[in-house]
Amino acid sequence: MNKRKTGSILGVTSTLTVIISIIFFYIERGPGADVYFIITIFVILSILGVLFAIFSWLLSKRLIFLIIGILGNGFVLAFAYLLQAFTGP
Repeated sequence: MNKRKTGSILGVTSTLTVIISIIFFYIERGPGADVYFIITIFVILSILGVLFAIFSWLLSKRLIFLIIGILGNGFVLAFAYLLQAFTGP
C-alpha cells in the first residue's frame, strides 16, 4: 500500500471512532449505567481518533481528514469531560 491510501484509511478510521462513541452512548445509557466506564471508553476512543487523524494527515496530506477527526473526537472528549464534571463522586 502506498502512503496516500494508508492515510485515507486512517482518516476514515478516525471518523469511525466518533461513530462508535455515538453508538456506544446510545447503547450504554439509563439509570443503571456505569458512568465511569463510559467516560473511560470515550476518552480512549477520542485519543485514538485524534492520533489516527494526525497520522492520516502526515501520510496523505489531506487536511479534511485532520479537521473532521480533530473536531469530532474533540467534541467526544469534551462531552466525556462534562459527563465527568457533572457526575460527581
